[in-house]
Amino acid sequence: MVKAADSYTTHVTNEKVTVAAVPYVNADEVKLAFGKVDPNKFNLLPVLVVIRNDTGKPLRVNLQAEYVEPGGHHIEATPAEDVQYAGAGPKRKDTNVGMQYPLPFPKKKSTSPLSSWEIQGRAFAAKMIPAGEQVSGFVYFQTKMQPGSKFYMNGLSEAGSGKELFYFEVPFEK
Repeated sequence: MVKAADSYTTHVTNEKVTVAAVPYVNADEVKLAFGKVDPNKFNLLPVLVVIRNDTGKPLRVNLQAEYVEPGGHHIEATPAEDVQYAGAGPKRKDTNVGMQYPLPFPKKKSTSPLSSWEIQGRAFAAKMIPAGEQVSGFVYFQTKMQPGSKFYMNGLSEAGSGKELFYFEVPFEK
């Protein structure tokens, strides 16, 4: 159950918009959100993002999220549809370069545990936030949680005027 954005310890408020970013590293939290699949075992950090809009105007969302390591290295969020390939081995060399096939081959269904519906179904997908409302979902980073790291996010703008809101930087506590 998602709580109000300002009730999380890891939240910031800027221009009447509250953003909470909660890394899911606790085994009980992960199990509750993702069932049998633990993304952390695949070097994948799920972060719950909760955004509350108290501006009085609807907001357009084009979420751009990054995980900032203590040394300042930025890691972009992995799109939910690509999470199933996280941690995959090296691709094999294509020996049939230039060959043409008459029909497309059927795509093989992924057998990765990360291809479960919980990963994509719980991903952050909101494109608009009505005035006075809250949206939430997970973003995924190909890293482990590190003390002193931060969540960086931008991509919010007023729907009517297109005015971009400032970025949000949420420090993760130990």
